Amino acid sequence: MSVHLPFVLSPDAQSLARLVPHGSRVLDLGCGQGELLAHLMQTRGCTGYGVELNDANVQACVARGVNVIQLNLNEGLAMFGNASFDVVLQIDTLQHLRNAEVMLIETARVGRIGIVAFPNFGHWPNRLAVLRGRMPVTKVLPYQWYDTPNIRVGTLQDFEALAHKNQLHITDQFGLQDGREVRWWPNALASRAVFKFQGQLG
Repeated sequence: MSVHLPFVLSPDAQSLARLVPHGSRVLDLGCGQGELLAHLMQTRGCTGYGVELNDANVQACVARGVNVIQLNLNEGLAMFGNASFDVVLQIDTLQHLRNAEVMLIETARVGRIGIVAFPNFGHWPNRLAVLRGRMPVTKVLPYQWYDTPNIRVGTLQDFEALAHKNQLHITDQFGLQDGREVRWWPNALASRAVFKFQGQLG
């Protein structure tokens, strides 16, 4: 019998949760310990699955009552059918993947809506750090260059170009800064990039 672990969502995660329609069937890729999916289940009546590789995180998901599939995302999403979920989430996942472009296309295939969030390397403190000759270390990018799990860095404008290349239709985009939406000049003023998108219609 699972014991539902308590959790507190970050301000950014709370903002992201509001993008998910009530009652959605959700697939959360790289779900960590399942806090966001548990929140969506409890507050927005959602159902669905998390996908996670780390053993301890999988156990935490189970303890929270979150359905979880242990899977290496670099192996793809072939086990899921087309449009089998209302929403597919990639929250702070894309920058860890070797096959980031493929997984973006797969997100659009498996979900009617895709929501992606990732650290925005274009945020002005990051630009300033690079101008000073150093890799940035921030709340959203907390690792030193030699021990970071991130294998990619990108900006809002980079993602726009990637979505356009793959004929994905962006329905909303903005930045997040401490849970606050940034819609004016987000590429410079927001630490996190957020995109809501769909596959090319027709």
